[in-house]
This record gives sequence, C-alpha cells and structure tokens, in this order.
Amino acid sequence: MDAVQVVAEPRRREILRLVWDEERSAGEIADRFDVTFGAVSQHLKVLRDAGLVTLRQDGKKRFYRADREALGPLAAYLQSMWAERLDTLAELSEAAERAERGEGTDT
Repeated sequence: MDAVQVVAEPRRREILRLVWDEERSAGEIADRFDVTFGAVSQHLKVLRDAGLVTLRQDGKKRFYRADREALGPLAAYLQSMWAERLDTLAELSEAAERAERGEGTDT
C-alpha cells in the first residue's frame, strides 16, 4: 500500500496528527478513539509498515512518532490540511462568541 492510500483513511490521518509533534504511546493514541485498542493497533501497523511512523519500544510500552521525511510531499499537504481545519474551528469559535455577545445581529 502506498503512502497516499495509507493516509486516505481518516483514522490513520488522525493518528499521524497525534504523533506529528510528539511521541505518544499506543495506549495514549488509542484513548483518543471510540474504537477498540486492537483496531487502533491495526492502523498503527499499517502506518508502521508503510514507514510513515517510527516505533520505539520501552519495556512493554510502544511509542510512535510520525516520520515526516518518509511522508515526503505528503507532509506539507497534511500540515496544510490540519492548519485549515484549525483556522475553520477558530472562525466558528469567534462567530459563536460574537453571537453570545449579541454582536452582528439585526435587532
């Protein structure tokens, strides 16, 4: 499976976002999803097999981190997609605050 196919799956993109800037344990990652640990583990395996995340084992714990270099041009695309989502969220939050204060309404 190539990198584009791997990141086409929404949960795998979310996993990459979670491990983009910091290493996280498999348990920490799984806690962010409403599916079983086994399902998240399968997604992590796909990401690992594609070389898109690195794995560090410390005792029984497994820690994952995005391998931005392996993502190549996809890294910039993913970052811009996440930034766009954050910009949209900020705009919605600001609009909700203005609505609470009664600004921008026709009274």
